[in-house]
Amino acid sequence: MSEQYDLIGIGDIVTDAFIRLKEASVHCDINRENCEICMKFADKIPYEDAVVVPAVGNSANASVAASRLGLSSALIANLGDDFFGKECLDTLEAENVDTEFVKVNAGMKTNYHYVLWYEDERTILIKHQPYVYELPEIGSPRWIYFSSLGEDSAEFYKRFGEYLVAHPEVKLAFQPGTYQIKVGQGLQFFYGRSEVVIANKEEFQKILGTGEENPRTLLEGMRSWGAKIVILTDGPRGAYLMTDSGQWFMPIYPDPKPPYERTGAGDAFSSTFISALALGIPPEEAIRWAPINSMSVVQYVGAREGLLTREKLEEFLRNAPPDYHLTPLP
Repeated sequence: MSEQYDLIGIGDIVTDAFIRLKEASVHCDINRENCEICMKFADKIPYEDAVVVPAVGNSANASVAASRLGLSSALIANLGDDFFGKECLDTLEAENVDTEFVKVNAGMKTNYHYVLWYEDERTILIKHQPYVYELPEIGSPRWIYFSSLGEDSAEFYKRFGEYLVAHPEVKLAFQPGTYQIKVGQGLQFFYGRSEVVIANKEEFQKILGTGEENPRTLLEGMRSWGAKIVILTDGPRGAYLMTDSGQWFMPIYPDPKPPYERTGAGDAFSSTFISALALGIPPEEAIRWAPINSMSVVQYVGAREGLLTREKLEEFLRNAPPDYHLTPLP
C-alpha cells in the first residue's frame, strides 16, 4: 500500500451497455413504482442507439466522484482478464482513481450489464460473476464507501467486519446494493457501524421489512440500528436527513432541462455527500452539494460523465435558487 487514501470504495465494477429502445410502452397502476415496460413478444424490436459505459457501479462511481472533487481515492473490486476488464482499468486510471486494489481474475469475465433505456428511465439486466472476494491490506483510509457485491461474497463480510472492529478510526459509508438489501437485517452490524447510511425510500422499506411510508419513521428505524447519519432519498421528490441535531428535508436542485437518462443519480447523490464530509463540510451543508451532482449526471448517458469537479459544483451552489435549502421536519 503506497498511501493513506481519503476514500476507498468497495464494490463490484461493471460495464453498462445502454440500449435505447424505440418501440416500447409503459404501463402503471396507482403505485408508480410498479410500472412495467412492455415490448412485443417474439418480434424484432428496433432500437435507437447503443452506448457502452465502462468502469461503473456504485462504489466505482463513488471513487470517481471523490477524485473529481479533489480527494485521493481507490477502489477494491474484481475484473476479468478480458477486453472489458482492461477498458475498466484504463478508465479508472484516467480518472485518477488508484487501481492497486483491483484484482484481475485469470480466465474470468468482467461484469457486463445491459441497460434497457426508454424515455428518461431504465431497466437493468444484471449478472454478477462468481468472483472470490478478498480484502487486501488497505491500512486506515479516512473513509470506506461500501456498496454492491454479488451473492458469492458471504465470506468477505466476515473479514470486512473484523477489519472494521480492528479499525474504529475508519469512517464507513454504506450505500446498500441489490443483494445487500435482500439480506436486510442480516447485515445489521454494518448499518450500525456506519457513519452514514444512504438508501432510497423503497430500499429502506425492504431493509427494515416494513410497508411504512413516512420518511421520518423510516429514518428513525434505520438510526435505531446505530448509524450516526441517515439519508433517505425519494427521487425527484427530494431527500431526508437525520443526525444528532435533528431531521430535515432537502429539495432537488432544479434541472436545467428534462433529464436525459437517470442511471447513477442515486450514486452521484450518495458519493457527493460523503465526499463533502471528507472535505470537512458539515452534514447540513454537504447535503446541499449532493443534489447538484445528481442533477448533472441525469443530463448525460451513464453514471460517470456528468460528475462534476469541485469548482463547477460550487458554481452551481452559488447560483442556487433562494428556496434551495434544508427545511426542518415538523
